[in-house]
Amino acid sequence: MSVEFEKIENGKIYYAANFLDFTEGWEYFEKFKNEIKWQQEFLKIYGKEIQFPRLTSWYGDPKTTYKYSGVVREPMPWTNSLLELKEKIEAELGWGSNSVLLNYYRHGMDSMSWHSDNEKELGINPTIVSINLGATRKFQIKHNITRERKDYILEHGSLFVMAGEMQHFWKHQLPKTKKEVGERINLTFRQVV
Repeated sequence: MSVEFEKIENGKIYYAANFLDFTEGWEYFEKFKNEIKWQQEFLKIYGKEIQFPRLTSWYGDPKTTYKYSGVVREPMPWTNSLLELKEKIEAELGWGSNSVLLNYYRHGMDSMSWHSDNEKELGINPTIVSINLGATRKFQIKHNITRERKDYILEHGSLFVMAGEMQHFWKHQLPKTKKEVGERINLTFRQVV
């Protein structure tokens, strides 16, 4: 990759606050909010179906099937807007993706709990490239062994990258908040192998 990463224990982070300017970011937000086929997924816990606290969607190249939290996702074909954003990321990072998971957080109580993106489909040491649109939210990472925690404030239009061994040694989450926050769309570009 052609950008300079912050090295942390067992991983690397890159953060660009204004990867997309304010207006361009909102244009993408509106396109994705309206063009993406959002789905409500469910998780089975002790035989009970529980709704994921967010809406999701999976797009990518053919055969980039992705399994996580007991859900199997077949990719929908790339939209023009997704391809455009994918190309911008590739030009910035010198890294290519073949799929993207989109999460639509409708309010502060929509969230993502502690997890790692370490599914076998992503290979060894996967790079996860995140674009954040809409509401500013706190994003947290926690080391599996040392328990060290770091908080990042991910702003509208920002780019956040987790690379190296991060998905083996760190978990991450987007916690709930009782603060009045607006809608947020997060895209995580990845390479299914």
